[in-house]
Amino acid sequence: MFVDQVQVTFRAGHGGNGCVSFRRERGVPRGGPNGGRGGNGGSIYLVSDENLNTLAYFRFHHINKAPRGAHGEGGNRQGKGGADLYLNVPVGTIVREKNKNQVLFDFISPKQQFLAVKGGKGGRGNASFASPTHQAPRECEKGQPGEEKDFTLELKLIADVGLVGFPNVGKSTLISKISAAKPEIADYPFTTLIPNLGVVDVDEFRSFVVADIPGLIEGAHQGHGLGTKFLRHVERTKILLHLIDMSPYTGRDPVQDFRTVMKELEAFSPRLIKRHQILAANKIDLLGGDKSSLEKVRKMADREGLPFFAISALKEEGIRRLVNELAKTLEELQEKSK
Repeated sequence: MFVDQVQVTFRAGHGGNGCVSFRRERGVPRGGPNGGRGGNGGSIYLVSDENLNTLAYFRFHHINKAPRGAHGEGGNRQGKGGADLYLNVPVGTIVREKNKNQVLFDFISPKQQFLAVKGGKGGRGNASFASPTHQAPRECEKGQPGEEKDFTLELKLIADVGLVGFPNVGKSTLISKISAAKPEIADYPFTTLIPNLGVVDVDEFRSFVVADIPGLIEGAHQGHGLGTKFLRHVERTKILLHLIDMSPYTGRDPVQDFRTVMKELEAFSPRLIKRHQILAANKIDLLGGDKSSLEKVRKMADREGLPFFAISALKEEGIRRLVNELAKTLEELQEKSK
């Protein structure tokens, strides 16, 4: 089950109370205070795990509690501390306080840790209050309460290339041909209901990650179709690969399809259209002898200054050239970032 946004409550453990106690031992006529302090409450940490790709655990565990610290005891025995609770989240998870936009932490690599809520400190026992002028203290401290906070966890998949386009343009077919990913493929709109990730092996030493984003339609930024539910996953990609359906049987204008997708991307975030983009015209095997629509798309790509590729994902025509171009562009972008 793919879950990419959840509301959670984290409760750290309370600190244990300090103890009031006095020595009562045979042969010790002047027994002093020996009340121990309480143990500290457990804290809750979030830890990024590269083997996870969903926040599904938190869908069924909205409230997470760390154990409290034990109370102090006589004989100067300190209460046992509550164990810290470590919860795994996927790389790419963003942590915000509930109903606030400020990002508290962004997990961009594996094994990062974020202290979500801190456990309460244990209270002091009466032994801690003894002094030369106060030899029989009867006071102690209560343990401090642990923190409790509500958070929003949001997952943005980290991929090098994001596949965008109308439903049924062949995104799932393409990702299945260039990687080991096995998304559902069928001849009806919105076959892909969750983003799919695939690792593309270019050669022995080079690879990159592709994300297949569920299809966009006109009005997606207003909630039409799948709306903006998965557009957040495009924000982290380095390259946007526009896939256009060249099939003459759709009844749509491929140039207008591109304009519509660009409009929806800009409506969601103006920064997206400034991302490096590549245009691929898919399903050229269905064109037959009439290549006029393909030339129309090629000229539009030239006007937009976008690299253009004519491919058939199903027949695996032209996809090797496309993969090599993606790998080359990613290397160039990486060099520029350095």
